[in-house]
Amino acid sequence: MAEVALLTVHGMGETPPTYADGLMDSLRGRLGALAGQVVMRSVYYQKILQDNQNSIWEQTRAHATVRYADLRKFVLFGFGDAAGLENRKEIPGSVYELAQGEIAKTLLSAHAVRPDMPVVFAAQSLGCQVLSSYIYDAQKAARGHPVGAGIWRNIDAWASSTLGRALTASEKSFLGAGTCAALVTTGCNIPVFIAAHKVMHIIPIERPTSLFKWINFYDPDDILGWPLQPLPGGYRELVEDRVVNASGGVASLLLRSWNPLAHNSYWEDASVIDAIAAMLRRLAA
Repeated sequence: MAEVALLTVHGMGETPPTYADGLMDSLRGRLGALAGQVVMRSVYYQKILQDNQNSIWEQTRAHATVRYADLRKFVLFGFGDAAGLENRKEIPGSVYELAQGEIAKTLLSAHAVRPDMPVVFAAQSLGCQVLSSYIYDAQKAARGHPVGAGIWRNIDAWASSTLGRALTASEKSFLGAGTCAALVTTGCNIPVFIAAHKVMHIIPIERPTSLFKWINFYDPDDILGWPLQPLPGGYRELVEDRVVNASGGVASLLLRSWNPLAHNSYWEDASVIDAIAAMLRRLAA
């Protein structure tokens, strides 16, 4: 039986390193005996941002009277993540570059298990934009075009400084999503990041492999989760949008005062878990 890798990428907001444990446990339950064929890894980039965010949160909470503490904290951490990743991303050592480095190192650990195995990505919220940018940059670099920011601006220099050695051709291809067979995005906010771009500049990633399938789940009650098929540039042909009630109806009741319940519950939804399990089962069987 073949092996397949599952890599998760978390979204915005205060996030523990164990953020994907529940999803992975649910998938193991769905997969049964096939679970042993799935190499599960989680990308964790929140630590790059969280200390500064905690400091700001404690300072403002201590010296000001504020309401809606949980929602306010979500906004501070969540939009702080988004701003941090985009701010001066072309600077060496930027948050953008460091986050891409975490994706690459996680992929490298999967490559060590089996160099040519297919990869399934599951990305939530801001992680969808982080991962999409990573793959886009890698594909651009592979075509010999200049990349303006991140590790793919000079992947060889990144490997030398981070790993202390050069990448093999197999590693470089694997790190560039060269075996990516599937992508599941949930609560995706890519439209927020491209809304200010001219239509001709909106270009999605290319299909990494002939097996590639992209399913995008969004809850209509989640103001941070968006459909992707209406976007220009080829998204309609690349992505399958699926509507899901990730919040179990709670969001509908609280829509007038939106809260993170609608945004952070996708990976607990049976239809999302079943879709990821089906992808893994197809590739591992």
